[in-house]
Amino acid sequence: MARSKQSVKRHRTDIAKAQRNRSKMRELRSAIRSVNESETPEDREKALRKAQSLIDKASRNRLLHKNKADRLKHSLM
Repeated sequence: MARSKQSVKRHRTDIAKAQRNRSKMRELRSAIRSVNESETPEDREKALRKAQSLIDKASRNRLLHKNKADRLKHSLM
């Protein structure tokens, strides 16, 4: 790794961003799993709304590609 001030700061921000992305993706995967494991139609509907919201947020923040987000939402329906 280079030792310039800019590269040190960039490394720090990359670590923080990766940690944030990992957390958001973990939450998203958990929401998708809860849709698939829901028992009653009411629980499924509630979990589906939550998962769709998280997928849309991830797509807006470019955590997921737009087409992948659409594909995930379609597969959950």
